[in-house]
Amino acid sequence: MAEEEQIEAEEKDLIEILEPSSGPIDLARYVDYVRDPAAGAIATFEGTTRDTFEGKRVVELRYEAYVPMAARRLAAVCAEARAAWPVLRVAVAHRLGTVGVGEASVFVAASAVHRAEAMEACRYVIDEVKASVPIWKKEVYENGEVWKENREFLERREAAVGPVPERKKAACCCGSKVRVDEAATDGKISAV
Repeated sequence: MAEEEQIEAEEKDLIEILEPSSGPIDLARYVDYVRDPAAGAIATFEGTTRDTFEGKRVVELRYEAYVPMAARRLAAVCAEARAAWPVLRVAVAHRLGTVGVGEASVFVAASAVHRAEAMEACRYVIDEVKASVPIWKKEVYENGEVWKENREFLERREAAVGPVPERKKAACCCGSKVRVDEAATDGKISAV
């Protein structure tokens, strides 16, 4: 793609990593951004905090990111979607900080002339966000918390390097997960 065409395409993408003080994602803002007179379809994905996971009550999610790298990777993901499908506009927003149950943590919108292209591009963008963008999620439960790896990241890692050997009490790439028992009076951190 010529430099001028690339700049024009990037101007049709809205990429935002929202700081904790930003509050809830304004979904209408991103849908309106991708609206285009030539679009016959707008596809969206809203990722929300659910109230349970594997029988544990989820209190909230907490997100952290390496923002400069995350923003660059999000721009690359949008460019990849543009290269694969004839999308008109793409918008991606991801919150950082605490996200309560029922609230949106990530939102993707894509517009295209036809619905199939909009839907495929939207799915690609959210799958890539989960697999390759350096944004990390901690699930906070009533009785502890755990940093989570996305299934898409794990599948991609296994495809690249093969199956990861089982480790005692560690199911993530970074070794032991850390759990903080909020009820503990001494504030000790333990590895699980």
